[in-house]
Amino acid sequence: MNRLIIQFLTMLLLFLCESLFAQKEKLSDFYLIQRQYENLPENDSSALPLVEKLIWKAKVEKNQMQLFLGYTDARYHTPDPQIKLKYADSAIHVAVAKKDDSLLSSAYLSKGVVYYFYLKKYKLALNEYLKAFEKNKKNKDPYYRNKIKYHISVVKSYIGYYKESLSELEEARSFFENEIKREMHPNLMFGNQRGYNNTLHHMAVCYRNLRNFKKSDSLVALGLANTSKNEAYKQEHSYFLKEDGIRKYRKKDYDGAIKTFQSALPTLIDINDFAWLTVTYSYLGKSKWANGKVEEAITDFEKIDSIFNRHSFVLPEVRDVYEDLIVYYSENKNSERALYYTKQLLRVDKVLEQDFLYLSSKIHREYDSDRLLQEKEREERRVSVTGWIFIIIFFTCVFVGCYYILRLRSRKKVIGRNSFFGIILGGDSFNANQDGTFRIRHYSRTEIGQDIVDDILYKLSEFEMNKEFLQGKIKLKSLAKKFDVNQNYLSNVINEHKGASFNRYISELRISYITERLKSDRKYRNYSSETLAKECGIASRTNFSALFSEINGISFTEFINKYKNELKSEII
Repeated sequence: MNRLIIQFLTMLLLFLCESLFAQKEKLSDFYLIQRQYENLPENDSSALPLVEKLIWKAKVEKNQMQLFLGYTDARYHTPDPQIKLKYADSAIHVAVAKKDDSLLSSAYLSKGVVYYFYLKKYKLALNEYLKAFEKNKKNKDPYYRNKIKYHISVVKSYIGYYKESLSELEEARSFFENEIKREMHPNLMFGNQRGYNNTLHHMAVCYRNLRNFKKSDSLVALGLANTSKNEAYKQEHSYFLKEDGIRKYRKKDYDGAIKTFQSALPTLIDINDFAWLTVTYSYLGKSKWANGKVEEAITDFEKIDSIFNRHSFVLPEVRDVYEDLIVYYSENKNSERALYYTKQLLRVDKVLEQDFLYLSSKIHREYDSDRLLQEKEREERRVSVTGWIFIIIFFTCVFVGCYYILRLRSRKKVIGRNSFFGIILGGDSFNANQDGTFRIRHYSRTEIGQDIVDDILYKLSEFEMNKEFLQGKIKLKSLAKKFDVNQNYLSNVINEHKGASFNRYISELRISYITERLKSDRKYRNYSSETLAKECGIASRTNFSALFSEINGISFTEFINKYKNELKSEII
């Protein structure tokens, strides 16, 4: 009997060993395939035949984990963004079938990266990031948690929330910095090092926009040192070159800036990062302009418009290029091109307005509030005794938020109902101010001393009262000099308190003045649009007509005819 038991156990052991070795052989087959392409760079299509072989094998053997990894590898190596999206969707489908939230979070994040980096569709990218954030709640993997934070913080910086973005970028930087000090697989090390460098870059961008140049410049110097001697990080190196070129432009080293921008361009063109390409062309053109190479500068500026037409995407910091193009062509008597760029600027503003409103509301509603609640719950579980403290903090935040909204509500008339805050608080999308003018939304925040703000506002009110805006060729720089204030301060105050850029603000004052004169003084209704343009300081008849139509919502000719008909009907 004992002998039979021993024989049975021996056979069972042999069977289990055979199954174990068979499984090991299967796994090693996947490994052997993957090993042949794992060191190939991103977007290298030569890896795809091997990846497809792995995917086919995983399907045949119904190995969902290997199938997920296969789709992930295929997304990584295919150069076509649309095919990347298809592979990303396939990975999501497998993760849903496995009912694995950590895999699903990773898949959503990967799809968001395709939308963000390759297509620059921030709205669609944010939707995927938020899904990844939702599915990552129970996942304890800090790498993915910080990766999600990084990508959402990039969206925040795009819409001007630089301080909020920095707080999360600092967390991500600290995590990646600690990771790269550890011993790990080369692929993991590459991912963490890349995360660290990209985090440094976006922190530098945020600090630059907050005008903390000392901090920004130090991060750029660190990034250049990290990436200059490693070909694997040439993409990140081009980003730091771009920021270093901006630093040189700021310090009026225009020759150095041009050289640095030209060093950054080949890689940016090669990877088709058209967002940072537009910023590079913007500052490259400004550097050439400052060096007296105006025609070359205009060529660079027009490349930005070409990218905008192709992708319907624009960063807020290149918006002023369109204003420069309008002024340039107006001064060179090219009315057709001036009108074209006036219309393009209206398109740019529309895209920025829609992105700003959608992204900011989505982040606050579905990310920030949820993240705060998660943090609160985590702390309550950790230290249950302090639960009431977090409840008090939560309601304090609600109270502060309500107070802030009430303050914004009281400022609606100043900001304009067409501003971002006006819409959030219930204003109609295209309602006019009391003087009949419209206000475009702005995309930055001012942090200037209140005394300086009050002084600038007082000087602006005198400027408006004395009708000084009727003078031709009013420049921000010359007006700042007259006011004896910093040029950037003046620009920011006008954006914040007048709800418009400097050029737009001047244009609205001029059109508002002419509109009022047309209503109150009969002789003005007999003047041509060219005469009226000169009267209010606008460079050309074409520009005047375009602005009049856009601001008043009716063309100049229609306005005159309508007003005359109304007067006739009143007389009858």
